[in-house]
This record gives sequence, C-alpha cells and structure tokens, in this order.
Amino acid sequence: MKQPTVSRRRLLKTALRAGGAVVAAPMIVPASALGLAGAVPPSDRVTLGGLGIGNRGARDLQSFLGQPDVQFLAICDVRNERREAVKAIADKKYGNRDCTMYSDQQELWARKDIDAVLIATGDRWHTLLSILTARSGKDVYCEKPCSMTIAQSRALADTFQRLGRIYQAGTQRRNGPNFVRAVELAQGGKLGKLQTLHAEAGPGDRWPPKTSHDWLPAEPEPPRQVVDWDRWLGPSPWRPYNSQYIQGRWRGYFDFHGGGILEWGSHTVDLCQWVGGFDATTPIEFEPQGMGADTPYSVHCRYANGLKLVMRDKGFLGLGSCHVRFEGDAGWVETADGGKIEASGNLRSEGLDVARSDATTNHVRNFVDCVKSRKQPRANALAACQTHIACHAAYIAFQLGRKLAFDPATDTFVGDEQANRMRSRAMREPWTL
Repeated sequence: MKQPTVSRRRLLKTALRAGGAVVAAPMIVPASALGLAGAVPPSDRVTLGGLGIGNRGARDLQSFLGQPDVQFLAICDVRNERREAVKAIADKKYGNRDCTMYSDQQELWARKDIDAVLIATGDRWHTLLSILTARSGKDVYCEKPCSMTIAQSRALADTFQRLGRIYQAGTQRRNGPNFVRAVELAQGGKLGKLQTLHAEAGPGDRWPPKTSHDWLPAEPEPPRQVVDWDRWLGPSPWRPYNSQYIQGRWRGYFDFHGGGILEWGSHTVDLCQWVGGFDATTPIEFEPQGMGADTPYSVHCRYANGLKLVMRDKGFLGLGSCHVRFEGDAGWVETADGGKIEASGNLRSEGLDVARSDATTNHVRNFVDCVKSRKQPRANALAACQTHIACHAAYIAFQLGRKLAFDPATDTFVGDEQANRMRSRAMREPWTL
C-alpha cells in the first residue's frame, strides 16, 4: 500500500513539544529512502534517460540497470517498437510502469529530474545530440564513433569543456582488464622506449575503409508514429526511406558512416592515443598504403615526438577483434577482445593473465562515479575528440590517396586545400550546431 505523504508544515506542527525540544511524530519511512537494506537513497542516485537505444545501446542499458545507484526514467526514440522495448526492460527491472516514452528529444531534455543521458543512435546524430544534451544541463554517455568530421570532434570537446558537463565516449576498452594491463606494461617502461603503436582498422573484406555515396532504393515511408524518418535522418542529407537503413544497414554509406577506419579506430586508435599520452593531440603525418577490400591496407602516422602509429587491417595474432600492439626497444605486447595478452619473451613473467570482467560495465561504472565526483572519466570529451580527429585525418588521407601533413594546434592540413575542405560537412536544417 502506498504510504501517505506528510507536508513539511504538518510535520513541524506535530513536532513541537514543551521546553523547546523537538520530537518528531512517528512516521513510516521506506528503507529505500534511507539507503537501508542495501538500497541507495534517492539523494545518491544518478537518474538516466536514453536517446536511440538499439542493439549496442541495449547492452549499455543493461550495464546501467545493473548499477544500484542508477535509476532509468525515460526513453526517446524515433521508432515506436524501440521505445516500447526499452520501456518494457526498465519497467520489468523496477517492477512498475514508470518509464516514460518520448518521440521528441526536446521533451526528454526538459525533464529536470534527469541527470544524465545515454545516447546510442546512429553515428550521424552523436555529436549534435551530445552537445544539445549538455546544453540542457545533463551529462552524457555516448556510443562511438562520436563524430562524423574533424570539425564536429572539436565542437564536442569545446562544448563539454565550456559547460563543465561530464562526457564518456563508449570506448569501453579503456576499462577492459586486458587492455588496461597492456597499457600499464607500456607506460610502466616494461617495453623500453615506445617506438611503434599498431591499431587494427576494420578488416577491409568486412568493413571497407571507403564508404559508398550510393543510396538504397526508395520504399514507402511508414507512419510517423511508427518511424519518424525525417527525425531518423536528422542532420544528414535527405534521402528516400528504406527499411534496411533502420535495421542497421546504414553503415557503409557516406551520409551516415565514417568507414572502417573510423568504426574500428574509435576503439583501437583510442587505446594507442591513451598509451602514448596523446589525449590532447594527434599525429602530424598520415600516409595511406593499400586499397582495402581484398587487399591489405594501412595508414602510417607519425607523432611530433617521432613515435609511429600504424592503422592496419591485417597481420595481427588472431586474439579476437580490435587488436592493439605496442612495440618498444625492449619488448612488445599485443591484445584484443578475446582477453588474452601476448608479449615478447622477456615479459612473460609480468602478469599477463588478468582477471576477466566486463569492460562495458566497468566503463559505465566509471561514468557514474564521475557524474557524482565531477572528475573526468577515462574516455572524456577531449580524449574522444583527439582520437576521432586522428581517425578522420587518416580517412581523408586514404580517400585522397596521398600523404598529408597535419597541424594538431589548428586541426588543419598543412598546404592542402582539398583535404581541409573535407574537415567538415553541411548539416541539414534545422539540426545544426
């Protein structure tokens, strides 16, 4: 039975006693409100909303729902079936029907009782939704890739710095035990002086580095309450509706996706940026090699201090997907999503077997803790910005088929007008920065 509420005025009237002592009248207070019996009091909870939660977002949501100090309150999606599916998950978790559904993100942003927002739309929306969510006074956990262009990457970092909001890119490998251990070995000097960092780019036979400028054939648009196609497109150019787009086949098309270099580089280049201490900068040189598809391809990069970065799609040890390899003058270490770490012989006694734990859940926990402490999380907006600028610059070099020099201080290519024009894209009204 629902407990009756007691107003502050009534409480004070019934609490006064002789001699000036204050003895509150007996009240029944749920244990959850006091944080008893393992519950977390409302004052210590992070309240969460969601924008565009599909397959990957559902995995993130489960990690958030597993946090005892997180309360998921609302879902906004352009697809009705997605709204209803997420609501069902949240309502089942909490044993009620309180999760609110929205089709317009403005309604979610207007909620003053929401602290943070999980953004898991397609790539075309990531930067704009993150910035507008921050402007609404909320923190952001956003799936990757986090931007479609170099200009969007910088706007993302600048906005979160200016507004003081917390941002966590969904590059969960920064909290994956095997990747963390590999980074520790490199940063701890076990490899000697770092010489070359290797980041797996999307395998060209499955994730072509170049995207298509074609469209899928037009199909009749469904009713807006079923799928709001105009809002699904958002800042992307208008294109005719095709049901395969909303089922996930938007990847590989230039309008919606940055190609295999960005798709995988947002994971693996991110780790190379981290291990090298480059979260505030990028390489200064990008040289493409190979053509992709059935032919191995790579982009060879160089940082200002001489350290090399190689983005490549072949030649790793087969430890899973998203390989990284760090090489120094005294040894090397390599790992991937399979969780196993391989290293040069002189490092075999350095504790390469790490305890398995879920990287996404660890990453979500890092975000929640930082929402409370206001400290920067591991995959903060600046780190995400620089990783994505490096990937975008590599992709531009690959598209142009030539070596490019880059100035990280200005986010510009040196002496190449054509490359500089590719640093940004027009955004469709009214969805612009």
